[in-house]
Amino acid sequence: QVQLVESGGGWVQPGGSLTLSCETSGFTFYSYAMSWYRQTPGNRREFVAYINGPSTTTKYADDVRGRFTVSRDNAVDTMYLELTSLEPEDSGTYFCERTFPGVAYEGQGTEVTVST
Repeated sequence: QVQLVESGGGWVQPGGSLTLSCETSGFTFYSYAMSWYRQTPGNRREFVAYINGPSTTTKYADDVRGRFTVSRDNAVDTMYLELTSLEPEDSGTYFCERTFPGVAYEGQGTEVTVST
């Protein structure tokens, strides 16, 4: 069955960096566009980043562009999100999503906390 497992979250001070991973199984990873979303402490779900199957197209939310980088390694069925220059407003639970084609699937999320 389709599985997505996020990891790499944690606590970091403002200005710090983290790299999140999304390990997948149960589907042909390279055929699917993938995305990162986050759920804020105020329970708002926000789009963060998108990458297509061959990594030729990426998209970012305006407030993370230039600070976050999405990538994927189709050889190991894993997507990544590099977070730099982190701000307290970046805190939340980060989810990876198998976006399309077909039904969207999401993992359980990994928590990121940015504070002093």
